[in-house]
Amino acid sequence: MSWSLSLLAPRETELLDAFFLSVGRALHLANAYEEKCQYVLRAGNLITAHQADPALSLEEVFATVQADKLLAGTLHSLAAHAMGQTMDFGTLHKAREARNFIAHEGASIGYMWSANSDRILRHAVKLRAAVRDLAHGDNIVSQWCYGLEEPHDPPPADWIKCYPEKIDAWVFGSLRALLPFEQSEPQSDCPAPAENGTH
Repeated sequence: MSWSLSLLAPRETELLDAFFLSVGRALHLANAYEEKCQYVLRAGNLITAHQADPALSLEEVFATVQADKLLAGTLHSLAAHAMGQTMDFGTLHKAREARNFIAHEGASIGYMWSANSDRILRHAVKLRAAVRDLAHGDNIVSQWCYGLEEPHDPPPADWIKCYPEKIDAWVFGSLRALLPFEQSEPQSDCPAPAENGTH
């Protein structure tokens, strides 16, 4: 074992740049997923505490809410919460596993100077599968966030339908052309992503 950066130049500089951009974007989504799960549980606990005793002051209601947990504990508490009865926890737990893969193994391609295109792309395929699972879970919890923040507005059905495809385009951008297409075909009524994966 030696230093992660080396005097030896990487073999695949441009591919590594695209890959690490994808890893960074995936990590951003993984962090956001965990934060949103904590937010939904916190809001649900605040509502429950207020309904149990409407005479409590705002400070007293906040004092009853437990501190944020790690993602597995958060999902376990959500499942036990009344609002959890309508959530697809199979999808949420797959997203949790995907989040853990992205956080702990997302960029694990070995030494940069020795990583060839085959190794990078094989790992990118695994990363893409994790991002797909994460996107489906994030889509669920994001709808809950939207409902809490905009209780009088209907959720954006077109965005919800296309969200996993939008995530794939944003995270993988130009790498998509180099990866095998394992997902279902994009929805025909989802607008095509822009060149850089954004609109």
